[in-house]
Amino acid sequence: MAMAKIGVLMTCPMLSYLEEESKRFNLFRFWEASSKSEFFTRNSDSVRAVVGNAFFGAESELIDALPNLEIVSSYSVGLDKIDLVKCKERGIRVTNTPDVLTDDVADAAIGLILATLRRMCVADGFVRRGLWKNGDFELTSKDSGIFGAPLGIAHQITLTRRLLRISIIKWGA
Repeated sequence: MAMAKIGVLMTCPMLSYLEEESKRFNLFRFWEASSKSEFFTRNSDSVRAVVGNAFFGAESELIDALPNLEIVSSYSVGLDKIDLVKCKERGIRVTNTPDVLTDDVADAAIGLILATLRRMCVADGFVRRGLWKNGDFELTSKDSGIFGAPLGIAHQITLTRRLLRISIIKWGA
């Protein structure tokens, strides 16, 4: 006799590679259910796992409706949409992906800060409209160094390299 597939309730659309897990698991797509109460009537006993993200997790009502729930997994950093107290009371394991995008988000933030401080988007428009022919575009003020003291390019690069954790492989010709 073949073993029944474990029921996994997906609370939101997932990446396509996660959908491939239907070969091993019985995937329930909660967002496709026409009626939540009808879904629970038909399937609540079959669901042993819930997979969601930072926006669609496992809140108290959902957990209460799934008597055989064993694990809740969030493929995001946040746990705000998971009732951790309820999970602890019922002995339901909870997983997430802490720090999975920490470096990427920090890099994007630094990029946006630099783009804003150096007016990169405005400068891009200046060049694209051909305004560079009419005069210079000032990227920064004269006192952009630390405590108002101007710094040389090499020193600025060194500070930026250390800040961004970049290794210089080769310098010069």
